[in-house]
Amino acid sequence: MRTARRSTSSSATSCCSITIRRSTSWDAQALVRLALIDLRWGDVNAPKVTLAGKGVCFDTGGLDLKAREGMLEMKKDMGGAAVVLALADALMSAQTRIRLRVLVPAVENSVAGNAVRPRDIVRTRSGKTVEIGNTDAEGRLILCDALTEADSEQPDLLIDCATLTGAARVALGPELQALYCDDDAVADALVKTGFDVGDPLWRMPLWRPYRKQIDSKCADINNVTSGAMAGSIIAALYLAEFVSTRTRWAHLDIYAANVSAAPGRPEGGEATGLRTLYAYLRQRYA
Repeated sequence: MRTARRSTSSSATSCCSITIRRSTSWDAQALVRLALIDLRWGDVNAPKVTLAGKGVCFDTGGLDLKAREGMLEMKKDMGGAAVVLALADALMSAQTRIRLRVLVPAVENSVAGNAVRPRDIVRTRSGKTVEIGNTDAEGRLILCDALTEADSEQPDLLIDCATLTGAARVALGPELQALYCDDDAVADALVKTGFDVGDPLWRMPLWRPYRKQIDSKCADINNVTSGAMAGSIIAALYLAEFVSTRTRWAHLDIYAANVSAAPGRPEGGEATGLRTLYAYLRQRYA
């Protein structure tokens, strides 16, 4: 484990510190090379807002290897991390009155002799054990530890962004981003803001009866369901296991790309959800 820290400060509202923890192992097994980027900024007395972003720099699927067509666009599997880092930069530039924390687990999911295997069991930061039902569901494995760490500080608001499931795209296509949130006021405001700024979110249900689909006989939870339905909901329910009910939490399952060019939005990578989150947070913490 290696840790690097950098800090700059000129006032109570502009103090920024960045910690990067690097590791080549996870629970004595090398899933991926891992770096946790941990950024803090702002007045310590201001409301705490924490952003977490999935930072899978490339995703082969691991031993549950993706097909060629499924792997071609996997450079964008760090889209969630890109969105929260850009959002943090915008919020800091605008001197938003918040105590901001950004957590980005940055990894590659690659094939190697020491890669995690299907049905391995790993212990998460929360202490819960996870059975690996599929090595290609790696994003939720790294994000759940970031959410556990974020939740430990009881922020006023916790938001995560992740290119988490293809199921969200099957349900909503590329232009609507899936939003999961148990707080009706936060969810309604985010949806309204999204339509106002032309960066729409669509609220999806955290349908708890589906939680039993990720039960495991040998661990606390499985990282996937054995079925083919409700994949985006199942992924959100997995993440919800690592966020306490006392925390306001919103999860965005995003696409992070434009499939075709439009005015001001060229084909390729896109910060889907960024405009909505920025406008909402600026209004909430005005």
